[in-house]
Amino acid sequence: MAFEFRLPDIGEGVAEGEVVRWFVKVGDTVREDDPLVSVLTDKANVEIPCPKTGRVQAIHAQVGEKVKVGGLLVTIQPEGGAAASPTGARAPPMPTASAAPTHPVSAPSPVAPSASAAPQSPILASPFVRRRATELGIDLSRVKGSGPGGRIVEADLGGASPGLITAPGAPATAKSVATPALRVDLAPVEASEVLERIPIRGIRRVIAEHMTESKHRAAHFTYVEEVDATELVVLRDRMAKHTEKQGVRLSYLPFILKAVVAGLKAFPHLNATVDDVNEELLVRSNYHIGIATAAPEGLIVPVVRHADRKSVVALGREIQELADRGRAGKLSRAELMGSTFTISSLGALGGVLATPILNYPEVAILGVHKIQRRPVYRADGSLGPADLMNLSISLDHRVVDGFEGAQFIAKVKGYLEDPHQLFAELA
Repeated sequence: MAFEFRLPDIGEGVAEGEVVRWFVKVGDTVREDDPLVSVLTDKANVEIPCPKTGRVQAIHAQVGEKVKVGGLLVTIQPEGGAAASPTGARAPPMPTASAAPTHPVSAPSPVAPSASAAPQSPILASPFVRRRATELGIDLSRVKGSGPGGRIVEADLGGASPGLITAPGAPATAKSVATPALRVDLAPVEASEVLERIPIRGIRRVIAEHMTESKHRAAHFTYVEEVDATELVVLRDRMAKHTEKQGVRLSYLPFILKAVVAGLKAFPHLNATVDDVNEELLVRSNYHIGIATAAPEGLIVPVVRHADRKSVVALGREIQELADRGRAGKLSRAELMGSTFTISSLGALGGVLATPILNYPEVAILGVHKIQRRPVYRADGSLGPADLMNLSISLDHRVVDGFEGAQFIAKVKGYLEDPHQLFAELA
């Protein structure tokens, strides 16, 4: 009898996953624990092993498709079972022996649901749309999506009638109708003008959804300050000679991270996340700092946990390891979640100024820009060289005032311009 393998529960809070890669095709013989499929959840790729030895009879989810937990992934004919059906790119679910159909199986049969019926098709919607529907009390299973492949977009919620507001546990004060979103009709593009069509999927789709949600939710405000990093450059160069012997490439980030933690302790409202559903600012007791990292498939944000408890050298080693494994696609979902504040730095390519987008629901993100040697006038009126860099902080102006953000940056600047303060506090 054919075995139907469904997407298992692959982590707390995971409701669905996007198929990134199949390691098998229809007709292949697979063995138990062989790599079967790679699924993306919250920017982390999870490689799912094959549960049984047998032959792949049908693949039910193609690359780029999202599947809910419990959704059908693949049908496997166990070793020694009946012969598999003819191969194909994607076969329909196999009928059971007690309900052999008398009509073609190219589409689901319109029968009434029962306990033995196959589960409904997965609901295609971004995390933002799902959260928005929860706030409005809208049951997404009863909303018809107008996006590609039936995907539900925010505009679809605007047309939801009160009869669709049946989601359990919806807040009593939830509004019954969303504000209609603006629909944009794109001008037709001639085929000869299109150089390449690149599907927005995988990590790039997760990034797109997250950035859209952040810009829609938070009231972004950016403040910029110049920092004289001359003393920091000297200290880092001296320490790097020792850490290299331990296999640690010491960048400026560990020092910046320590200065940020000191600033967050002085201004704790920036070490917080927003609970928009309950309209609360959740000030966090731990200092879990996300480090935005460029990976081949897109930007990821691995998290350095309890940064306040670690030395500069320990932070340097951990940042290096997280970045290396992130670029190799080997970070776990847990290592990409739970940050309370984020730092974005492009190192030597950091540019002069940027306005980082908040890592929602966090309320602040720090942009670190490249260090350049330039002539400056000193307090005593003399002219001399200095290593200067800009820091830009984006804030959620709904909950953090610009003055408080400026005070935070002033605190961080003080520690970076006189980095020995960091070690004095640790003594």
